[in-house]
Amino acid sequence: MKMNLKTKYVKFASSKDGYSRALVELGNRSEKIIVLSADLKNLTGCADFAEEFPERFIQVGSGEQNMAGLASGISMQGYIPFISSFATLSPGKNWDQIRSSICFPKLNVKIISSNAGLSAGHDGAIYQALEDIAIARVLPNMTVIAPADAIETEKAIILSAQIDGPVYIRFSSNKSQVFTKDSNFEINKANILNKGRDVAIIGCGPILYEALLSAKELLRKYKISAEVINCHTIKPLDIKTICSSAKKTGAVVCIEEHQVYGGLGSAISELLSERCNVPMGFIGMPDSFGESGESEELMKKYGITKEKIISSVLDVIKKK
Repeated sequence: MKMNLKTKYVKFASSKDGYSRALVELGNRSEKIIVLSADLKNLTGCADFAEEFPERFIQVGSGEQNMAGLASGISMQGYIPFISSFATLSPGKNWDQIRSSICFPKLNVKIISSNAGLSAGHDGAIYQALEDIAIARVLPNMTVIAPADAIETEKAIILSAQIDGPVYIRFSSNKSQVFTKDSNFEINKANILNKGRDVAIIGCGPILYEALLSAKELLRKYKISAEVINCHTIKPLDIKTICSSAKKTGAVVCIEEHQVYGGLGSAISELLSERCNVPMGFIGMPDSFGESGESEELMKKYGITKEKIISSVLDVIKKK
């Protein structure tokens, strides 16, 4: 679905702002949109909605479990609640309530979380969500999305309201490169950002911009043609696009700002082991917690970089 957004974006923008704009847009479209915050409205992008529609904004306080329970009840009355917090707290802290009170009855609740990945650098390891994709995608009935930038976040939020069921959307707290302006966005439909024939680089989130830079360098230095795929919807996967690219290129490298276990890379390896068994490489958090520091420094320390992507591509191509 192609969406003509009114917003004009600069080269760098925060996905939180994309979320904020989408909430206000949805609030104007329908009185069924309700937003709940766990005492983090300014930090997660809910403040503009709260100001515009105070009668449809609920400040729960520091209680993500209670927020999920309230949202389930609100959903049962025919409304569409969006619950907002940091990703380590939701779905981290309230996973049981999301599982039992939202996913089991398949209620129409949207779980929107910021500070995903290493973007919460100075908050330290406790608030760096690196396991949230794994615990969200394992839940039946849950759709899981990791937008690449502010534009894609806005599109994902708006389209999530059209899905009748639980949706989890995660995004970082930092400003990042905006590079999906000309891309169509459809939930469960991966986007090929760069066509290639030798290897498929499949990722989600802001790190995809590094994949595009890697593809340019791979072609220039090594004459390797890399296909770059934005797999923003992690559950359900776009089986057709992923399998077609894997069969064409014969090698895959998965990249994500998440643990290498249980996230996008795991989801794709599960798929390809059944449909198209090709050599794979994995870029992500190497079975470790993070630490306090600038997010760029942490990305470099833990190997979630352009250089690491290129190295992984060179290694996996040797296994073809």
